[in-house]
Amino acid sequence: MENKTNSLKKTARLAGLIYLILIITGVYSIIYVSSKIIVQGDVLSTAVNILANEFLFRTGIVNDIISNTVWIFLALTLYRLFKHINKQQSKLLLALVIVQIPAVFFMEAFNITSLMLLKGELLETFELSQRQDLAMLFLKMNDYGVLVLETFWGLWLLPFGLLVNKSGFIPRIFGVLLIIAGIAYIIDSFTGLLFPGFSAWINQPTLLIVAIGEISITLWFLIKGVKNPVASTK
Repeated sequence: MENKTNSLKKTARLAGLIYLILIITGVYSIIYVSSKIIVQGDVLSTAVNILANEFLFRTGIVNDIISNTVWIFLALTLYRLFKHINKQQSKLLLALVIVQIPAVFFMEAFNITSLMLLKGELLETFELSQRQDLAMLFLKMNDYGVLVLETFWGLWLLPFGLLVNKSGFIPRIFGVLLIIAGIAYIIDSFTGLLFPGFSAWINQPTLLIVAIGEISITLWFLIKGVKNPVASTK
């Protein structure tokens, strides 16, 4: 039992470390890069910001690639941690992460294309205003792709939260917070798709709820790891 506890604790702390990297890369992309580049409703200002901060824009693309690669390793580590609790739910958690990854890499191509258009490396015979409009089209396609993927950002947290609740070696409050965060993500996604005018009202509370859920479980993994694991397999 002691060996099992030590093994689970190491796996949990590894998950916490990977989760921390995922959170840091997410903050860099969503909060820092976006705030420096995107001006909502202003095509010209956004185009100027991309060209003036090309390297920053490119780091955002690379950061997203790294972030989603890290996410795969997190999902695999969580699968190892919880598979003896409920193998089917652990597989579902893993599947809901992996299914998103190809779409993410495809969407990053939209960002590269928008940069090439703004720099005049594509469609050189088009007017500047036309290239700007096309560039913003690709950026907008990426934005709506993110809205769709946000549903899956929420869905994967649901089996994660349920597994935490069932584990017996992680306080159930963290599972509840993860489930609430997952539901918040899904509500934010559907609001953006169905009622875009209300999206701004939902987005900030969603980020706060998600931050509480994901940061709390990350800190628990890093500091405590696990406690009194149960041996049952389902």
